[in-house]
Amino acid sequence: MIGVLVLLLCLCCSTGVFGDEVKSVSVMEGHSVTLHTDTQLHTHDVVQWMFGVQTPDEIIAEINREDNITSFIIERLKNHVEIDDQTGSLIITNITTQHTGRYHVEIIGNTVQNKHFNVTVYAGLSVPVISRVSSQCSSSSSSSCCCVLCSVMNVSHDVSVSWYKGKSLLSIISVSDLNIRLSLPLEVEYQDTNTYRCVVNNPITNLTQHLHITQLCETSSVGVVYCGFTEAVIRLVLSAVVGVATVAVLIYDIRCGLPSKY
Repeated sequence: MIGVLVLLLCLCCSTGVFGDEVKSVSVMEGHSVTLHTDTQLHTHDVVQWMFGVQTPDEIIAEINREDNITSFIIERLKNHVEIDDQTGSLIITNITTQHTGRYHVEIIGNTVQNKHFNVTVYAGLSVPVISRVSSQCSSSSSSSCCCVLCSVMNVSHDVSVSWYKGKSLLSIISVSDLNIRLSLPLEVEYQDTNTYRCVVNNPITNLTQHLHITQLCETSSVGVVYCGFTEAVIRLVLSAVVGVATVAVLIYDIRCGLPSKY
């Protein structure tokens, strides 16, 4: 029994089969990435790269060092992949989100080597847009305020939008769906002198847009900007005052128009 175990162990060592460890690789759309084999090819080695979208994996490309032949199998990847003829590493150029997935390389020679890669391609980010709104904000305070909204169009997976006050995070919203609008409101005092910025980011990069309060939040005719509960109260009071004044003028006109009894 011990002899059989030793024999199996020796066979595993001689084939050089690696474990199922998967290396994660992240890259932005439009960039290039190299999946390294971390080895040096020999004269009789055969390299096969496979893409794990289907089961079994589809062969992307292969290289036969002995015959000096390189073949690219999958049409949609043919113009995006190259194989380093010295190491067998796969080079993907001008990568797109369609190239996200699991990659597997098998190098067959005196030993058999396998490596696995999980590639995630992130779409490019759009610069966030800050606009003034009123319907997205509400305030229970009596002070003047300005309501703004930070929006990003056509976001991809793992994207978040955040509001910062200086270096402090105020709020954040994230999404896992594709091609939707992501928006996050913020309410600030009109006279606020703090620095606010909206940041859109994914796990690789980020873009920032700064809030310019004095430019975006212009004063109204009474010199302040109101929103939410405060604005509703002020409008109600003004409406009541106008209504009372109208009734008073009407009563005065009626009384002045009546004939005298004497």
